[in-house]
Amino acid sequence: MEKTKNVPKSGESKRKTLSQGAYEMIPGSDYKPYVSADITMPELTVTAVILGIILAVVFGAANAYLGLKLGQTVGASVPCAVTSMAILRGILKKGTILENNMVQTIGSAGESVAAGVIFTIPALIVWGMKVSVFEVGIMALVGGTLGILILIPLRRYFVSDQHGHLPFPDGTACAEVLVAGESGGKSAKMLFIGGGLSGLYTLCVNGFKLWEGSVGTLIKGFKGAFIGMEATPALLGVGYVMGPKIAAIMFGGAALGWLVIIPIIKYFGAGLTAAVYPATVPIAQLSVQEVWSFYLRYIGAGAVVFGGIWSFLKVIPVMFKSFKMGFEQLSKGNNGESTIRTDTDLNMGIVLIMIAVIFVFMAFVPPLKLGFVRALLVLIFSTLFVPVAAKMVGLTSNNPVSGMTIATLLVTSLILKGMGTSGEKGMLAALAVGVIVCIAVGITGDTSQDLKTGFLVGATPRKQQIGELIGVVASAMVIGLVINLLNTAYGIGSKDLPAPQATLMSLVVKGVFTGNLPWILLFIGMAIGAVVELLGIPVLPFAIGLYLPISLSTAPILGGFVRGILEKRKKGKELALRRESGILIASGFVAGDSLMGVLLAVVAYKGIDMGFGANIAFLHNPVVSLIPYMFLLAVLFYYSNIRRPEELDE
Repeated sequence: MEKTKNVPKSGESKRKTLSQGAYEMIPGSDYKPYVSADITMPELTVTAVILGIILAVVFGAANAYLGLKLGQTVGASVPCAVTSMAILRGILKKGTILENNMVQTIGSAGESVAAGVIFTIPALIVWGMKVSVFEVGIMALVGGTLGILILIPLRRYFVSDQHGHLPFPDGTACAEVLVAGESGGKSAKMLFIGGGLSGLYTLCVNGFKLWEGSVGTLIKGFKGAFIGMEATPALLGVGYVMGPKIAAIMFGGAALGWLVIIPIIKYFGAGLTAAVYPATVPIAQLSVQEVWSFYLRYIGAGAVVFGGIWSFLKVIPVMFKSFKMGFEQLSKGNNGESTIRTDTDLNMGIVLIMIAVIFVFMAFVPPLKLGFVRALLVLIFSTLFVPVAAKMVGLTSNNPVSGMTIATLLVTSLILKGMGTSGEKGMLAALAVGVIVCIAVGITGDTSQDLKTGFLVGATPRKQQIGELIGVVASAMVIGLVINLLNTAYGIGSKDLPAPQATLMSLVVKGVFTGNLPWILLFIGMAIGAVVELLGIPVLPFAIGLYLPISLSTAPILGGFVRGILEKRKKGKELALRRESGILIASGFVAGDSLMGVLLAVVAYKGIDMGFGANIAFLHNPVVSLIPYMFLLAVLFYYSNIRRPEELDE
């Protein structure tokens, strides 16, 4: 590792923000990073590694609690970047932008490992089985490492070749945070305005509970139709960064589900007196949210499965080319790496050897000892879905981990059942495969965003990949203990920690082995995905909109709409300046919301009750609850569309 040293100011970029090429449709090879390739500065230092490991453990534990309680986790890249800058620059008075980037690279791995574990492992607890801390750690280590290794050959394609086509909203926001913290001045001011407002908003909603953070209503005269919004600053900011087109496609999928499919189900099911599986009561007695949970979610999962398969087919040539390069390196003894610092990956020969070692370890070495067939299934599904996850987070910042895990569990359960494995043994065998694939896919989302951040600021990919592996090892060592601790304190599967994602996974596996899985719903979703692709619409953002609640697609469309107005009204330099201003505010929204979310998770874990506003009835009126959020929208609109352009480059 490099020793930390002060870098002369003349050796650093004098630009105060990312160049406009970060947001334009230009070849990745033409983009000029914040720190140019010919500049070398401390990056993978002892200080960065130690701080990154600490943050990986802390953010992993906090997100394990959030995921078990809400079924969702909070992205840790931006909070880790802000924390790193506060410690390295604020307290220690040293550190470079590339060190800060390394800290967030290592630290954010904890959140992804936690997400993969809590979406699957608690299914064992739901079934009443004992969870081995050691085995959970081994699964997390194997899954996380495998996800990173499979992504490495695809890094150049997704991050550089697809630059401009894949906006990577979270990775771009994190890059803006790092650059703003490095350069200070006006950029940092706007970033902290956005971060401060969103952090205060999240504190008021989720901490003090002064008003509702989620609003929604049934549509009168349109039975079964529902429109709602998860009014979080991060979703608003992500929508602005991803842009109007992708945000609209994602919302289109949600609209099809909640304004078409659910009303159809309610209409034709109104006269039924018997329950239609997987629901346990007649459709007429189900709420709109229950129709989504029992029926639409399976349809959405089918669309995600089709989108995953289709996306995989499209990147097969890239994968073959990358692995061919690796074999050539092995046979010729040539490292084959790029001579440009900002374009060097881990040696492909080493990557292939590590993948082979992991396969042998999974298949034949205790405690996993999956056997050849299950280890092969892990490798196949990880290879299939890692590119899908990378593309998905590149488009929308949403990683459909649960949808891809469901697909893995479905096929694995069918194969194992066909081979004669049944009962509890079969369910455990299928879940073991799903756990490792889920973790691999989860870490892929974080790694691809981090590599995009590094691409924009000028980091060394090879060092970032090493950092990701360090973060996975650190997280894997403690995540099993965290799961056991939370289960002892609250009871996983209870009202306090319902573990919604893991419960769904357990239902899928059990449904296959008992013969009660609603296959028709999955096939309908796959057919919808095929039709969407035939119409020339990108299927993955549409599918994820169909799979998720509509409330998670409404806020992003508002952010995308604000940017769309800007891009229709302005051109040239003024467009660039205003867009840059909006991106900084939007990035601040993501940073403030994420940071406060993690802090509140720690507060909740400590059992501290801050919700004094829960009983103030008039504040919880849906209209009143929307007023603060509309203020955030107005701030985004002001900095993006109204503020005079000369104020932006003073």
